[in-house]
Amino acid sequence: MISKTVVQQLIDQWLEDKDYFLADLSINGDKILVEIDHAEGVWIEDCVSLSRFIEQGLDRDEEDFDLEVGSAGIGQPFKVLQQYEIHLGDEVEILTTTGKKLQGRLTAASAEGEKRPHLEEVETRLPMSEVKWTKLYIDFK
Repeated sequence: MISKTVVQQLIDQWLEDKDYFLADLSINGDKILVEIDHAEGVWIEDCVSLSRFIEQGLDRDEEDFDLEVGSAGIGQPFKVLQQYEIHLGDEVEILTTTGKKLQGRLTAASAEGEKRPHLEEVETRLPMSEVKWTKLYIDFK
């Protein structure tokens, strides 16, 4: 089985001295899924570069695998604190663990687990434990 630790180490090496960050890494059997993000968006050339770097670090003779490297994707729920940080000041949509949907401007996010969207002129503070997901709010009007 492909070691998540080994793949994580390869990704960490590639990320050194880059403004990209890892949003998600999952390994399910022989399928490796890597999502990266960047404050100014993700370039396909960088996804290809990371994919090749990972492939060079793994041995297909030892174990075959399917590798997908892509961006975290606009409109997808945030997975790491850095995604909250790059979207400070943006409109977000939040689903709480109780099923309540909120929309507002993200004004703070911290490692201590607090997110502060500004909702209807009322500031709402939510601990991470009460947030099921948060994603960028996209208005097509």
